[in-house]
Amino acid sequence: MAGLLTIDDPDDPRLHDYTGLTDVELRRRREPAEGLFIAEGEKVIRRAGEAGYTMRSMLLSAKWVDTMRDVIDTAPAPVYVVDPALAEQVTGYHVHRGALASMQRKPLPTAAGLLTAARRVVVMESVNDHTNIGAIFRSAAALGMDAVLLSPDCADPLYRRSVKVSMGAVFSVPYARLDVWPAGLREVREAGFGLLALTPDERAEPLDAVAPHRMDRVALMLGAEGSGLSRRALEASDTWVRIPMSHGVDSLNVGAAAAVAFYAVTAGRPPA
Repeated sequence: MAGLLTIDDPDDPRLHDYTGLTDVELRRRREPAEGLFIAEGEKVIRRAGEAGYTMRSMLLSAKWVDTMRDVIDTAPAPVYVVDPALAEQVTGYHVHRGALASMQRKPLPTAAGLLTAARRVVVMESVNDHTNIGAIFRSAAALGMDAVLLSPDCADPLYRRSVKVSMGAVFSVPYARLDVWPAGLREVREAGFGLLALTPDERAEPLDAVAPHRMDRVALMLGAEGSGLSRRALEASDTWVRIPMSHGVDSLNVGAAAAVAFYAVTAGRPPA
């Protein structure tokens, strides 16, 4: 155990990992470059540790010491205790959940490695909203999807907002990035997956008619909120599928659509 360290200076260099958490562009560049990500809240911190991520440090207010005592006692890293006002000054926002941890990233697996053991895969194109990324990962974990593949321009699943929205589910579903897009989809097809492109286009077949739960291997493709899958991605798929709508609604938020589609893809599979 590294022990509790009280800090009262917002410029203390030991707090470097936590500075400017609300500066999205800065954190997007900094966190992958420095090999870290931020876990926020008791449950997420615990789940990150259970998933095998190494803690670099923890930052919490005094009232959270007892709640996090078991984590603190086994932490291989320093635990900084600060006043809530100082935490807000350092991070840029009020830390409602009382505790933050800086965690060390792991090397990402390759797409080929993930595809070997998977049968139900999510493929995301240009999903760059962190809330949507987190929601999709949470549904993927809950509904039994085996892996996630990301186009090069998708948002970082380990960005603080994504991790928080997913409630740590980003640690439960393995993911990899496809280096080239959409040419990387060829690798998915060659691994034996049928590529189903989710789109509200009227020419798409209803999910129930396609019966993806009966297919041996399925890769469900999702596009960004609003624009959806690109023309190139649609052309690279095997089948266009849609969720039938009622009452004049033309589409769902990508997070909601993903949950519906995941259920259709995994129906009848035994829970993990």
